[in-house]
Amino acid sequence: MRTPLISMQDVKRSWYVVDADGKTLGRLATRIARVLTGKHKPTYTPNADTGDFVVVVNAEKVHMTGKKWSSKVYYRHSQFPGGLRTTSAGKLRDTHPTRVIESAVKGMIPANRLRAKRMARLRLFVGPDHGHAAQAPQPMKEV
Repeated sequence: MRTPLISMQDVKRSWYVVDADGKTLGRLATRIARVLTGKHKPTYTPNADTGDFVVVVNAEKVHMTGKKWSSKVYYRHSQFPGGLRTTSAGKLRDTHPTRVIESAVKGMIPANRLRAKRMARLRLFVGPDHGHAAQAPQPMKEV
Protein backbone atom coordinates (compact mmCIF):
# COMPACT_ATOMS: atom_id res chain seq x y z
CA MET A 1 0.00 0.00 0.00
CA ARG A 2 1.39 3.37 -0.98
CA THR A 3 1.17 6.52 1.11
CA PRO A 4 -0.82 9.18 -0.75
CA LEU A 5 0.97 12.50 -1.18
CA ILE A 6 -1.44 15.40 -1.17
CA SER A 7 -0.91 18.43 -3.39
CA MET A 8 -1.65 21.98 -2.31
CA GLN A 9 -4.69 22.15 -4.61
CA ASP A 10 -6.32 19.27 -2.72
CA VAL A 11 -5.97 20.79 0.77
CA LYS A 12 -9.29 21.52 2.49
CA ARG A 13 -8.85 24.02 5.30
CA SER A 14 -11.21 24.21 8.26
CA TRP A 15 -11.58 26.89 10.90
CA TYR A 16 -11.46 26.12 14.62
CA VAL A 17 -12.09 28.38 17.61
CA VAL A 18 -10.52 27.85 21.04
CA ASP A 19 -11.39 29.58 24.31
CA ALA A 20 -8.14 29.99 26.28
CA ASP A 21 -9.92 30.93 29.50
CA GLY A 22 -8.40 28.82 32.29
CA LYS A 23 -6.44 26.54 29.93
CA THR A 24 -2.83 25.66 30.74
CA LEU A 25 -0.48 27.36 28.28
CA GLY A 26 1.65 24.37 27.25
CA ARG A 27 -1.22 21.95 26.75
CA LEU A 28 -3.15 24.55 24.77
CA ALA A 29 -0.12 25.39 22.62
CA THR A 30 0.57 21.75 21.73
CA ARG A 31 -3.02 21.24 20.59
CA ILE A 32 -2.96 24.43 18.52
CA ALA A 33 0.42 23.54 16.95
CA ARG A 34 -0.91 20.09 16.02
CA VAL A 35 -3.87 21.62 14.16
CA LEU A 36 -1.75 24.32 12.46
CA THR A 37 0.67 21.70 11.11
CA GLY A 38 -2.16 19.40 10.00
CA LYS A 39 -1.13 16.37 12.06
CA HIS A 40 -4.73 15.81 13.16
CA LYS A 41 -5.71 14.90 9.57
CA PRO A 42 -5.22 11.52 7.92
CA THR A 43 -3.86 13.34 4.86
CA TYR A 44 -0.88 14.82 6.74
CA THR A 45 2.19 15.25 4.57
CA PRO A 46 5.36 16.60 6.21
CA ASN A 47 6.50 18.64 3.22
CA ALA A 48 3.09 20.16 2.43
CA ASP A 49 1.18 22.76 4.39
CA THR A 50 -2.04 20.87 5.18
CA GLY A 51 -3.00 22.60 8.45
CA ASP A 52 -6.14 24.46 9.42
CA PHE A 53 -6.94 27.92 10.78
CA VAL A 54 -7.16 28.41 14.55
CA VAL A 55 -8.87 31.36 16.26
CA VAL A 56 -8.01 31.82 19.94
CA VAL A 57 -10.26 34.01 22.09
CA ASN A 58 -9.65 35.20 25.67
CA ALA A 59 -5.90 34.97 25.18
CA GLU A 60 -5.25 37.08 28.27
CA LYS A 61 -6.90 34.49 30.55
CA VAL A 62 -4.50 31.63 29.81
CA HIS A 63 -3.14 29.81 32.88
CA MET A 64 0.43 28.97 33.89
CA THR A 65 1.30 26.59 36.69
CA GLY A 66 3.54 27.44 39.62
CA LYS A 67 5.35 30.77 39.78
CA LYS A 68 5.88 31.04 36.04
CA TRP A 69 4.14 34.41 35.75
CA SER A 70 7.00 35.95 37.73
CA SER A 71 9.93 33.59 37.01
CA LYS A 72 9.52 32.76 33.30
CA VAL A 73 11.54 35.20 31.18
CA TYR A 74 11.13 36.08 27.51
CA TYR A 75 14.19 37.38 25.63
CA ARG A 76 14.55 39.57 22.56
CA HIS A 77 17.59 41.24 21.06
CA SER A 78 17.92 44.36 18.93
CA GLN A 79 21.06 42.99 17.19
CA PHE A 80 23.08 45.90 18.59
CA PRO A 81 25.71 45.49 21.30
CA GLY A 82 24.03 45.39 24.68
CA GLY A 83 20.62 45.09 23.04
CA LEU A 84 19.30 42.12 25.02
CA ARG A 85 15.90 42.84 26.55
CA THR A 86 14.11 40.61 29.05
CA THR A 87 10.46 40.56 30.05
CA SER A 88 8.71 38.40 32.62
CA ALA A 89 5.64 36.43 31.59
CA GLY A 90 3.39 38.47 33.87
CA LYS A 91 4.54 41.77 32.41
CA LEU A 92 4.24 40.45 28.86
CA ARG A 93 0.68 39.33 29.63
CA ASP A 94 -0.17 42.81 30.89
CA THR A 95 1.32 44.65 27.90
CA HIS A 96 0.82 42.20 24.99
CA PRO A 97 -1.49 39.35 26.11
CA THR A 98 -1.43 37.48 22.80
CA ARG A 99 2.36 37.18 22.60
CA VAL A 100 2.48 34.60 25.40
CA ILE A 101 0.43 32.12 23.37
CA GLU A 102 2.07 33.13 20.10
CA SER A 103 5.55 32.47 21.50
CA ALA A 104 4.55 29.08 22.92
CA VAL A 105 2.94 27.92 19.66
CA LYS A 106 5.82 29.21 17.54
CA GLY A 107 8.26 27.19 19.63
CA MET A 108 6.28 24.01 18.99
CA ILE A 109 6.12 24.33 15.19
CA PRO A 110 9.17 23.03 13.30
CA ALA A 111 11.59 25.77 12.27
CA ASN A 112 11.48 25.35 8.49
CA ARG A 113 10.11 27.17 5.44
CA LEU A 114 6.51 26.33 6.34
CA ARG A 115 6.61 27.88 9.83
CA ALA A 116 5.65 31.40 8.72
CA LYS A 117 2.70 30.13 6.67
CA ARG A 118 1.49 28.01 9.57
CA MET A 119 1.82 30.86 12.06
CA ALA A 120 -0.11 33.16 9.70
CA ARG A 121 -3.15 30.89 10.18
CA LEU A 122 -3.14 31.51 13.95
CA ARG A 123 -5.51 34.33 14.93
CA LEU A 124 -5.31 35.59 18.53
CA PHE A 125 -7.86 37.86 20.23
CA VAL A 126 -7.84 39.39 23.70
CA GLY A 127 -11.57 39.36 24.41
CA PRO A 128 -14.34 36.86 23.74
CA ASP A 129 -15.20 38.43 20.36
CA HIS A 130 -13.47 37.68 17.08
CA GLY A 131 -14.01 38.88 13.53
CA HIS A 132 -14.17 35.45 11.89
CA ALA A 133 -17.82 34.54 12.34
CA ALA A 134 -18.28 34.46 8.55
CA GLN A 135 -15.88 31.49 8.33
CA ALA A 136 -18.12 29.54 10.76
CA PRO A 137 -15.33 28.20 13.00
CA GLN A 138 -16.06 24.97 14.82
CA PRO A 139 -15.12 24.60 18.47
CA MET A 140 -11.89 22.63 18.74
CA LYS A 141 -11.95 19.50 20.87
CA GLU A 142 -10.97 20.10 24.48
CA VAL A 143 -7.31 20.08 25.33
